Amino acid sequence: MMESSKILIVDDEVEYRETYRMLLEGRGFFVGEASSSQEALEILEREYYPIVLSDVIMPGKDGFYLLNEIKRIYKDLIEVIILTGYGSIESAVKAMKIGALGYFIKSRNPEELFTEIEKAKRFIKLETQNNIVKREVSSKLFLNQTKNPKMLRVLKEVDAVAQSSSNILLTGETGVGKEVIANLIHQKSKRSKELFVPVNCQAISDSLLESELFGHEKGSFTGATSRRIGRFEEANGGTIFLDEMGEMSLSTQVKILRVLDNKQIERIGSNKQINVNFRLISATNRNLPKEIELGNFREDLYYRINTINIEIPPLRERKEDLKGMIDFWITHFSNEMKKNIRGIDRDTEQYLLEYNYPGNVRELKNIIERIVVLATDDVLRLDTLSNRRIKEISASQNNKIIPFKEARQRFEIDYIKNALEKCDNNITQAASLMGISRRQLFNKLVEYNLKTKYF
Repeated sequence: MMESSKILIVDDEVEYRETYRMLLEGRGFFVGEASSSQEALEILEREYYPIVLSDVIMPGKDGFYLLNEIKRIYKDLIEVIILTGYGSIESAVKAMKIGALGYFIKSRNPEELFTEIEKAKRFIKLETQNNIVKREVSSKLFLNQTKNPKMLRVLKEVDAVAQSSSNILLTGETGVGKEVIANLIHQKSKRSKELFVPVNCQAISDSLLESELFGHEKGSFTGATSRRIGRFEEANGGTIFLDEMGEMSLSTQVKILRVLDNKQIERIGSNKQINVNFRLISATNRNLPKEIELGNFREDLYYRINTINIEIPPLRERKEDLKGMIDFWITHFSNEMKKNIRGIDRDTEQYLLEYNYPGNVRELKNIIERIVVLATDDVLRLDTLSNRRIKEISASQNNKIIPFKEARQRFEIDYIKNALEKCDNNITQAASLMGISRRQLFNKLVEYNLKTKYF
């Protein structure tokens, strides 16, 4: 199912929601529901709906508030059509000024609404294509500069397997770029015009992972206030990428195996079989044969996902690529943050070239982003990182390496503090600067016990 076929209806009157649901589902749309602006924003934080149909007059925050928040947070990624039973020129002009794509009076012919929806679908498709092009350009710039024999072999393997429909297992340490490689395989495949759907199995609790993958029906469990399609259904026709698959529970592994065998799923709370056609790319940093011996991973599932295995080398084995990567990320973040960075201090560059990067490409990217964010002039210097310099964070002197999890936590705490200081402790502005949602930043403040300082 293409993303543009998903619509969220926001109306406090259940009769209107049911009417629009019947009309839209009759045209093949997947429909979500919300009874207020606040509920709609909460749903959009959990699940992407590219088109929102919103009533104007609702208890609490009205539809104009919701429209303004959607445009502020999601910009052109979500198109909004305003619904109203009391149309006026003033309200229509107000809606368009805020950013509504369309304005529909409820008493009119529903065909006019479908015309507005088709227009929204065209806008969403154009935005999706632009994002795909941007990802392709970044991937090509990032990968094509490699001079490393192991990485060149990986790229040859990608070219060889892309046109097949075989399941692929990507292995390698955390942060080596497995999702980049998975996306590259998708873009080179026959499914490239359909969706690439990444799922981080480690980031989702086991109790929620099944709902995330298979979807659920309204009322199927506490908190299931509306029907939701799962990632397998969303990836129909395209590619699903299951990252950190080694973290799945055995019970979830059984369900995944059944999907791979039957190419059918059932949403939680439903016994209806839904056919799905996707390509599976999996990734893990675990030694799955060892996990099988320990009883933590099913052997039959391992053989199903491991038709083709591609091992991605760690960054410390790609030293000849470091200079190009450093330059790439400096240019990338300088453009993104609209900073005129002229160069990098010689000592800083030398240190970055000699550092071993236990967090691999992800760590390099985070370090460069941080240096650029905190740069006070047009030359990047290591001192801008914080009072805890990289050497202290990694404890690399005297071969004393602290656990990667602790190093990452230290980095994130310093990074968040510095971003907030740059924005005078304005959480919304800091989240925007960091490229994450306000809710994600809030969760990090709670996780690291920083909430009391900034609230």
